Amino acid sequence: MAAGLPLIGGLAACGSSGPGTSASGSASGGSGGGNGTGASFWTLSGKPQEDIRQQAVDAFNKANPDTPIKITLFQNDAYKQKVKTALGAGQAPTILWGWGGGGLKSWVDAGQVDDLTDFFAENSALKDKIFPSSFGAATVDDKVYALPCETVTPIVLFYNKKVLEKVGVQPPQSWQEILDIVPKINAAGVAPFSLGGQSRWTNMMWLEFLYDRIGGPEVFQAVFDGEKDAWSNPDSIQALTEMQKLIKMNGFVKGFASITADSNADQALLYTGKAAMMLHGAWTYGGMKNDGGDFVSGGNLGYMNFPAYDGGKGDPSDSVGNPAQYLSISSKASEEEKASAKKFLAESQFTDEILQAWIDSGNIPVAQGSDSLIGSGEDADWLKFQYDTAANAKSFAQSWDQALPPTQAEVLLDNIAKLFQLSISPQQFASNLNAVIGK
Repeated sequence: MAAGLPLIGGLAACGSSGPGTSASGSASGGSGGGNGTGASFWTLSGKPQEDIRQQAVDAFNKANPDTPIKITLFQNDAYKQKVKTALGAGQAPTILWGWGGGGLKSWVDAGQVDDLTDFFAENSALKDKIFPSSFGAATVDDKVYALPCETVTPIVLFYNKKVLEKVGVQPPQSWQEILDIVPKINAAGVAPFSLGGQSRWTNMMWLEFLYDRIGGPEVFQAVFDGEKDAWSNPDSIQALTEMQKLIKMNGFVKGFASITADSNADQALLYTGKAAMMLHGAWTYGGMKNDGGDFVSGGNLGYMNFPAYDGGKGDPSDSVGNPAQYLSISSKASEEEKASAKKFLAESQFTDEILQAWIDSGNIPVAQGSDSLIGSGEDADWLKFQYDTAANAKSFAQSWDQALPPTQAEVLLDNIAKLFQLSISPQQFASNLNAVIGK
């Protein structure tokens, strides 16, 4: 399926508490993998995720009291810095939580995490539980270096049903239909699309889908693989050109370049009816439900996968976003610690209790058949849509800024902002990005 592609990784979810430490059981040792027969595990804080991570550790430690896992929780930014420092000093924990993609590749290139390909061959039932498309961001040079786990979060095209009905248009089923309805929505005095463009990565989501729909996942795969001048692929130039066509048509809310996603102002434009549609992560559903009055509960929110591009090479079932989160094992850990870590990976992440906990938190586990746990609550249709999107995706592309190394990612985000501001052409964008391929 998508085994060789950098499919899914994820935008970092910011933790709200920490850095704090929570130890389960009686594992000895902190950094460097510890000195006992258990293993150390670093991951992110932030509710409700940290509670579910703690639940998994507690259940494992109860079943394995002689080889317990010691969990340490960090806020997002603190975690990134701590891991970087610890890896550089040879003091990494046994189990590393991560986003896959470019970050994982840097660990692999430095020899800091173990190859888990044989582990998955020995645990085929475990591998069969996991969405195949999530393994792309866990794979480097055709070898698997991380366990895809936790949740999958696709990017979704949301729309305000009332606004589209008022304008007299249907949700667009193709890129051409998007271009066709933009003038009609503008004429009604409504912004066609909301966009928190100051955040830059929100703009990126549009390009991720256009690249896929026009040229298929191979176009960005060539960039990820470091192929010379990969950004100059004709399909790449076409996607950039189509993007600027929409911008020039006033497809986005006025002043989008000064709107931030962190403030949720882009969501507010959708649920207040000032914008008709919004391309954004599935994580925004909760914010719109909490802050939008009866917008969600009243059935006014619509959602769909990004539509097809007429004549494009990409499969319209493909998705982009966060295909999973990832657990790797430090190559510097002792054999006893590695054994405990592998047992933890094999037994802790896909129990019925943990899958149900993720469902109850409003998320979709990256697990085949987890839709059977959704039930019939008020969010059931939304959760089922997320599950179907993830399960049916032949390619689930990881967010580009996570798939690429930090140097390339920063140049990418900077040039995306310029592209959306129409201050550079598609050819200039490609040239600027080609200059940092492999860096």
